[in-house]
Amino acid sequence: MNAQLSQQLRLLKLSGMLEHLDARLMEAANNDLSHAEFLSMMLTEEVTMRTSRKMERLVRRATLGTEKTIEGFDFAANPSISSKLIKSFATCRFVERGDSIFFLGPTGTGKTHLAKALAHQACRFMFSVSFYNFHTLFSDMASADLQNRLPVLIKRLLSVDVLVIDDFGFKAIDQDSAERLYAIVDGRFGRKSMILTSNRSISDWGSLFSDPVMGNAIMDRLANAAHHVVIKGQSYRKNMKPQDDTL
Repeated sequence: MNAQLSQQLRLLKLSGMLEHLDARLMEAANNDLSHAEFLSMMLTEEVTMRTSRKMERLVRRATLGTEKTIEGFDFAANPSISSKLIKSFATCRFVERGDSIFFLGPTGTGKTHLAKALAHQACRFMFSVSFYNFHTLFSDMASADLQNRLPVLIKRLLSVDVLVIDDFGFKAIDQDSAERLYAIVDGRFGRKSMILTSNRSISDWGSLFSDPVMGNAIMDRLANAAHHVVIKGQSYRKNMKPQDDTL
């Protein structure tokens, strides 16, 4: 019977149930489980494994790089960051509402870690995520345009549940890049979430655009339905500086 069940589970691609079949059959016999209880236990194994594998795929596709999580963030290192606020974001209700989050502050104060941590958290809730550095995003869009793949890339950037842009406003944005950014921001506005980190204050963002009208249109859509988290303090990397050995 076990061999027949194993073959049937294999054919149905129920790998979670297959992996735990022998152990669960023994458990069912030892505890005199009903057929319904046994089936429920086996289905739970399958759901758990599929959920875990899907989350792993989402994290991998998000291209988050080095894993950063909420659990791994040291809130004590920077008192200006409200752990209560960040943990409320970690419920991912902001994704359900299509809200955006801006992390603003000096270099090295934890903005990227928090952005990646919330992106990782979104994957745990089965939301799709794409993470881009500011320069990489515009470089990829320019390359896609040259290869006639820009519509495909824009479609993907519009469809993902959470789009993260790290180091936003790192340098000035030319007209072509601004138009591509407008297509993304306008298409996502009110529907899909964005997480942006920036060393610049929002009041400085307008100066990044050569076309003030285009810049105002983008800024108007970015600033609305966004939570602004201003982080203060010095770079935590200063504490990582090697100390001179003393005799």
